[in-house]
Amino acid sequence: MGSGNWSTNVYDANRAYQAANGISAFQYSDGGATAVHPDLDPKDAGVREARDSDEHPESLAISVLFDVTGSMGTVPRTLQTRLPDLLGLLLRKGYAAHPQIMFGAIGDAHCDRAPLQVGQFESDNRMDDDLGRILLEGGGGGQMKESYELAMYFMARHTAIDCYEKRGKRGYLFMIGDELAYPAVRRSQVRDVIGDDLRADLPLPALLEELKRVWDVYFIIPDGAYHTGDARLRDFWREQFGQNVLFLDDLDAVCETIALTVGLGEDAIDLDQGLADLDEFGSDAGPAVSKALTPLRRRRRAVAVSGPPSALRRPGRGSGNRRL
Repeated sequence: MGSGNWSTNVYDANRAYQAANGISAFQYSDGGATAVHPDLDPKDAGVREARDSDEHPESLAISVLFDVTGSMGTVPRTLQTRLPDLLGLLLRKGYAAHPQIMFGAIGDAHCDRAPLQVGQFESDNRMDDDLGRILLEGGGGGQMKESYELAMYFMARHTAIDCYEKRGKRGYLFMIGDELAYPAVRRSQVRDVIGDDLRADLPLPALLEELKRVWDVYFIIPDGAYHTGDARLRDFWREQFGQNVLFLDDLDAVCETIALTVGLGEDAIDLDQGLADLDEFGSDAGPAVSKALTPLRRRRRAVAVSGPPSALRRPGRGSGNRRL
């Protein structure tokens, strides 16, 4: 995956066609689906790859995973409507020359029919197609926890990204939510949802150590979600990711926040330049983005690659019963 190039004209034409014909941008979910779309099913999915090509010689992997339970169900709809803003900043402003973006959704493996949904890394309008296939289940268990750890397990062991494996540069993983992770990845849930056969549950600290070798991880907490004001939420995620926990006053600014975070991480801009770019785009997201990203006034370093990371993580497609 990852071939082709994003076209705002194609995006606009699709939106116009849908509006003229009464078609939802999330027609799979809004049409009454009750199970994960086959294209987004993580079970025995092998790996999601962000690879270099002649067309995209220096790919940069960007993953955006969002909680779709409860009050968070509006997040994918907001992302879908603001995709041109995200791609416009990344590409036209040169924050990243060859981004490959994967969208996914997080639920609760204890009670939901769709606890994890993962698209492919795409460089063109197929990323919009993946968003449209997401099942907006809106469930959750009501205990202030969702299966973020299961999503992070997939990202740690079922992704292959050339920016890290070839150039020692971590990819970007953004999670958007308002609840806590469970304290361990349960082997039974990994088997049922992903297909791997673990010998034992995997504690969250061990998983995060593995994840952070390959991904720069950011957790975005949007204002207005059910648990946003709960100190337990803030303290839990700051313990995991420190200054990479971003508090966003305006959910409509989520794409701009992601784009500027990547721009800062790639040393393409400083925050002041990024905010100026938002003004140039006619975006009113500046105040919310400025507040969210002020803690990130730092530079990102490449990481040393010691041996092929792939040897640590992933089975091939269709080999889901892997004992680790």
